[in-house]
Amino acid sequence: MKPCLRILGTRGVPAAHGGFETFAERLALYLVARGWRVVVYGQEAGAGPMRQDRWQGIERITIPVAAAGPAATIVFDWKATMHAARESDLCLTLGYNTAVFCALLRAARVPNVINMDGIEWARAKWGRLARAWFRLNEAAGCRLGNHLIADHPEIAAHLNSRHGCAGKLSMIAYGADRVTDASQAPLRALGLVPGRYLTVVARPEPENSILEVVQGFSRRPRGLTLLVLGHYDDAQTYHRAVKAAASPEVVFAGGIYERDVLRALRVHCAAYVHGHQVGGTNPSLVEALGAGNAVIAQDNRFNRWVAGEGARYFRDAGDIDRVLVSLAQDPEALTAMRAASVQRFEAGLSWSDVLASYESMLRRWLPRAAVTEAAEAGHAARPR
Repeated sequence: MKPCLRILGTRGVPAAHGGFETFAERLALYLVARGWRVVVYGQEAGAGPMRQDRWQGIERITIPVAAAGPAATIVFDWKATMHAARESDLCLTLGYNTAVFCALLRAARVPNVINMDGIEWARAKWGRLARAWFRLNEAAGCRLGNHLIADHPEIAAHLNSRHGCAGKLSMIAYGADRVTDASQAPLRALGLVPGRYLTVVARPEPENSILEVVQGFSRRPRGLTLLVLGHYDDAQTYHRAVKAAASPEVVFAGGIYERDVLRALRVHCAAYVHGHQVGGTNPSLVEALGAGNAVIAQDNRFNRWVAGEGARYFRDAGDIDRVLVSLAQDPEALTAMRAASVQRFEAGLSWSDVLASYESMLRRWLPRAAVTEAAEAGHAARPR
């Protein structure tokens, strides 16, 4: 019998949304290639019964949900967790936003590893009720998970200091691919010149420092383009403020999710600007390191561990202006920053390192019967 893993907490594969979906896809494909059976639960809008199919060797269980917004995610997580609780397979739950539901797995004695993601309740966008919900679920995840994963040392320290869970916690970062070349066609479509633009890839929220980045960049002519990716809605006050602060050298390109286009935009940029203030190992930052980007990051404990000492850091719009002026006066500094990014990436942030660490950890939590049968199958397959 193959070892089996059920992945909960994402919208499904192939990835079409965010970092957890990309991670679920990469881990599932990796494990399938190494002889595992992998089941991924996915969410879709609508009504009707669950659907089962296969994609590239991965078993998919798709759950239609008629609700919308956060309510849809809660309904989906409840149904997926109930389904997984009826099986005896190891579960990997990505995120703790509905960790109270993991009581179903605990009651059924189904082993469950939880990736605890970032400090969701600390995000500025949430109101009092939402923050209380996330605090409750952070505590529930720490209590109900058989084992916990933190993707950053500071997240591990936070969880241990608040919930005393060091004995059941592993630190495994997020991963990315090393990318060294890409087509320039996506650049031409956006009117960009290789090496003459900066990229910003983030949701337009205050905690991602986009207003400060745009304000600092727009203080003077740069001879560069600031390419800002993400969906901006003029009905949103913060979105309007960001666009109002922009000089003519700022380009708002909308949401771009095609991997080949994003790869090209990363590979050919002068530098990547990362404004995230809250969270652990951010996927976008790791991907920038994998593309060998010079990194200009918001100065906090999370970004400093990920990007390392070879990056430049800022706290406000004035810092952004000063960093850009400094780099314009010292072009060789960008070359050194790119080399530092590659060095940091190769020190444990590649998918090969991350996925191997996950498999090793997950094997320790397989139900005992699955471990025994897998070992016996491997023994029988050896030549005598």
